[in-house]
Amino acid sequence: MTEQSAATRPLRIAIVGAGPAGIYAADALMKSDAPAGFDGVSIDLYERMPAPFGLIRYGVAPDHPRIKGIITALHKVLDKPQVRLLGNIDYGVDITLDDLRGFYDAVIFSTGANADRALDIPGIDLDGSYGAADFVSWYDGHPDVPRTWPLDAQKVAVLGVGNVALDVARVLAKTGDELLPTEIPPNVYEGLKANQALEVHVFGRRGPAQAKFTPLELRELDHSPTIEVIVDPEDIDYDEGSEAARRHSKQVDMICNTLEQWAIRDVGDRPHKLFLHFFESPAEILGSGGKVVGLRTERTQLDGTGNCKGTGEYKDWDIQAVYRAVGYLSQNIPALPFDDQAGTVPNEAGRVLVDEGADGAARYLPQTYVTGWIKRGPVGLIGHTKGDANETIACLLDDVKDFTPAANPDPEAVTAFLEDKGIPFTTWAGWYRLDAHERALGEPEGRERVKVVEREDMLRASEPDKVAN
Repeated sequence: MTEQSAATRPLRIAIVGAGPAGIYAADALMKSDAPAGFDGVSIDLYERMPAPFGLIRYGVAPDHPRIKGIITALHKVLDKPQVRLLGNIDYGVDITLDDLRGFYDAVIFSTGANADRALDIPGIDLDGSYGAADFVSWYDGHPDVPRTWPLDAQKVAVLGVGNVALDVARVLAKTGDELLPTEIPPNVYEGLKANQALEVHVFGRRGPAQAKFTPLELRELDHSPTIEVIVDPEDIDYDEGSEAARRHSKQVDMICNTLEQWAIRDVGDRPHKLFLHFFESPAEILGSGGKVVGLRTERTQLDGTGNCKGTGEYKDWDIQAVYRAVGYLSQNIPALPFDDQAGTVPNEAGRVLVDEGADGAARYLPQTYVTGWIKRGPVGLIGHTKGDANETIACLLDDVKDFTPAANPDPEAVTAFLEDKGIPFTTWAGWYRLDAHERALGEPEGRERVKVVEREDMLRASEPDKVAN
């Protein structure tokens, strides 16, 4: 760090992405000792949406208030005077990395993962074949997706056995009236109320011991008075690797116990049937006239290690819609290197890795860092991003001594820059106004809130003394 930067001012940090990963990084920064030569930290959180919280607002099923309760903890971080929210700003369009480098000493990217990972099987592009992320964005009221969703299939397949797959299956199997007490906006309620699905089939390539959902998420399937969860006893099978997994993980054992109990009970009379199928590997989506008319799976079997192999036995299922929930994928970030296969920004402990020099030494993008799913891929629960943030912040603080200081670190300089460009950015105070507006919309119906969908309505509700129509 040069001598001229030794003036007593806060270390200025920009964090791109105001979801849990970015907010945890801000929290870790504030809890760390300020580096020599700086008077604390000053953090600006940039968010593409007019509202903060990322995955919590736009990626968690509306009937999961327990997970949405994480917002309470995130709220406390954003309430800190060292943090400022700048929403409705599209990085790479409204502001570039070069712009940010002029205003901040370092930039952290925490842009998450919001696209669907591809599934390369025949028929994946047929009408009626959907990505789970797109469906989640629709029922969570994301402003940038269509307002309607085709829900005319009576028999639906969900490919994958993670928590997102169960969220999608549960929302498809519930009635619109069951979900009405949640925060779903009117267009989503009307769509779900017209949903024709009577059977939802969830397919996993491996066995019960290899399922990726959590025990709590699994048990929640059985709480609905309208959903009958059905497991075929033939799908309850374990090999040596599976038994070892049960012994070493209480969570895996709980999942297996729950599935075993469901497999031996009598099928009840709840109107919507939700089938959990194991050892069925999707091989092809069948179509006619360009539309989904079925799903072909190959039966698999355990190989002794907990992995599976195909048996060559195929089965066709009567299905009219298919949702793939085989993982999220991060999207390329302008001006940063990107690993298309892994869906992450190459990095070492959060430092953005450009390449290796001729001497084999790593070369990093100066004063640029990543955290969360863009750093390690979309795996783990929301809380796991805390460890990511701590690691990244430790590296950033270790590097401060070598930073080139920001040319224009005055906090008012960047807001003037945005105002000069005519960008209608939102603030933390604006979130409080939007939050109050959404709560007021829900109050007449006894609901906690009704989510505002249209971006322009969100912007109007965020402004002083203005509300959406």
